[in-house]
Amino acid sequence: MDEYNRFVDWDKMDVTVQSQDAKELTCTEFQELKQLARQGYWAKNHSLRAKVYHKLISNIPCRTVTPDANVYRDIVVKIVGKRNSSSLPLPEFVDNSLVPTYCLNAEGIGAVRKIILCIANQFPDISFCPALPSVIALLLHYSKDEAECFEQVCRILACNDPSKRLIDQTFLAFESSCMTFGDLVNKYCQAAHKLMVAVSEDVLEVYSDWQRWLFGELPMVYIARVFDVFLVEGYKVLYRVALALLKFFHKVRAGQPTESDSIQQDIRAFVRDIAKSVSPERLLEKAFAIRLFSRKEIQLLQMANEKALQQKGITVKQKSVASPKRQNVHLAVHAENFKSEIVSVKEMRDIWSWIPERFALCQPLLLFTTLEHGCSLSRFYSHSEGHEPTLLLIKTTTKELQPEVERYEWVIIKHPELATTGSEPENHASPAPSTLSSGSVPSDPSDRLSPFLSARHFNLPSKTASMFMAGSSECIIIGGGDGQALYLDADLNHGRTSHCNTFNNQPLCSESFQISVLEVWGFRDTMNG
Repeated sequence: MDEYNRFVDWDKMDVTVQSQDAKELTCTEFQELKQLARQGYWAKNHSLRAKVYHKLISNIPCRTVTPDANVYRDIVVKIVGKRNSSSLPLPEFVDNSLVPTYCLNAEGIGAVRKIILCIANQFPDISFCPALPSVIALLLHYSKDEAECFEQVCRILACNDPSKRLIDQTFLAFESSCMTFGDLVNKYCQAAHKLMVAVSEDVLEVYSDWQRWLFGELPMVYIARVFDVFLVEGYKVLYRVALALLKFFHKVRAGQPTESDSIQQDIRAFVRDIAKSVSPERLLEKAFAIRLFSRKEIQLLQMANEKALQQKGITVKQKSVASPKRQNVHLAVHAENFKSEIVSVKEMRDIWSWIPERFALCQPLLLFTTLEHGCSLSRFYSHSEGHEPTLLLIKTTTKELQPEVERYEWVIIKHPELATTGSEPENHASPAPSTLSSGSVPSDPSDRLSPFLSARHFNLPSKTASMFMAGSSECIIIGGGDGQALYLDADLNHGRTSHCNTFNNQPLCSESFQISVLEVWGFRDTMNG
């Protein structure tokens, strides 16, 4: 341990969790490394973890010219000079981030700032990297000297493998990662998301904190375990752990009053004090229990969010003298230019928090309303044509239909014969954006194709299998889950709710209602009018 203790304040470390048993790491296969990292094989041996980090980071594919330890030794005196290292100003790209001490001694705390300044000198293309101070502070624990730590951080920053994303280094990458995290929360942490919507004016601002939870607030023993797996598996691990943190926050704090005026502050405090409720092992167990998108799917989502930001000219962080608050690119629902006969501005903002982040950058655009365009389903389709996605709002004459927010996917049913035969096709058909053919929908709403066939016949996730929308020239069907469906007739004046037996798809009861107002909203590109 003596080889790697230069920057560590061992009086602040929990040495009881450290083991001096001699261990070696000989495996090189990814799957075996992955399992060992998740199990914490090197977590209790400081020296072994240092050697494993060195090995993993040395294997990162990098640019041909990547600064090394010798470069650091050459430039550090010129850059730092005789200034007190503990008071060195940080470059703008760290965005006033927390500089965690992670049980470092005074020399280590000063070394973090020195290394950051030298990295700024060698990486002029870095424009936004708030995670950097945390990464440096952590790696100093497992480095023999400042130069070695500098070299390891440089290799992480200089990774040139397009399939291996590590640390965000631009505002565009950071902002799109926040949007991607919001999309993932929407899908995988719905209970926590509902809590955020209920208590926060701007839920997307809360989610922009997700990297700070990991690289700033999370205690050293926790972030070290996360970093163990991160170096093996990559960026996806960070999303997993942040989602797990939000799930635990919701579990521990649900039903309790907020401890401050800001849910952001409450989450930060929870993460700082996470040892009171969740162990590192339990946190990782929860993280890897989430059936997350594949790495490729997350990459595509990230690219879509980056493209949406670029199209709106949001690529750099805007400086604001009036407010230190992070630039808010999300609040697209403005009170002064939004008017709906169904929902208030606050309600529309809540709805906006449920849609994919790249669309939440756009302002709502009213495409169709029965008050202005009449009650024709064909006119409904013509006004909506060419706009994707769209948002459908309905108010009945008794002002009903205001459930908790849920998402309904528009699907195609490729086997309309199932409406009469009820037989299961040999090959499951994947849902895709489209509509039902008009010939597949019987005239009597009670005999129409049940949306609850989707779970068995179309291989949709069981949890949301009956939560989707489909339509034809005769009606629109909205599956509401729990054996419920909503049918809108072609005149858009009337509708019917149906409660079905999900085992044999037979209607149990049906109730009619009259529609007061129906609105369809699209998404206006704020940059292009």
